[in-house]
Amino acid sequence: MDHDSYDDTYIRGILSTVTTIAMVGVSANTSRPSYFAFKYLLERDYRMIPVNPGLPEQELLGRKVCARLADIPEPVDMVDIFRSSRHAIAIVEEALALSPRPQVIWMQLGIRNDEAARLAQASGLKVVMNRCPKIEYGRLSSEIAWMGVNTRTLTAKKARLYGRGIQRMALNRITLERGATDATVRAQKPEDAGQ
Repeated sequence: MDHDSYDDTYIRGILSTVTTIAMVGVSANTSRPSYFAFKYLLERDYRMIPVNPGLPEQELLGRKVCARLADIPEPVDMVDIFRSSRHAIAIVEEALALSPRPQVIWMQLGIRNDEAARLAQASGLKVVMNRCPKIEYGRLSSEIAWMGVNTRTLTAKKARLYGRGIQRMALNRITLERGATDATVRAQKPEDAGQ
């Protein structure tokens, strides 16, 4: 698998099928990226499990913090690694020791370990490296457009309201490559027309 570029269907497939995510290396510091990635995914109805040996016996956003993956009392679909690349192999090995095994190993932005990826893939797990599930969810759902980012997605559908009137977009929106739509293709005249 090419870990330099992922197809949207691969990423969307992962984010649409996993329900329980263990985030290894999450911080209780509200200004850290791991905290707001954890919070964002929790608000998107993922069952988030915080894993950090420095925060055992604490709670993070109402979720009990586990010291290690082996301490999680339920099956995990995805392990999201928020630790440096040098820790990835040990985390993958710990994930592979779980029963049942997770379906996905996800390494956050800036985290890439090809050896850890090979180990996970050899055991049948899907792998994503150097990507953030928060950003990918926002991009694929078009929520990131609320911050002025061009998602190349056109829609007239209103976002659903959740809970206290908070809008959330779904992952089933179609992202178009290079912004082309059927309408723009039909509107373009062939170069040789009229000659």
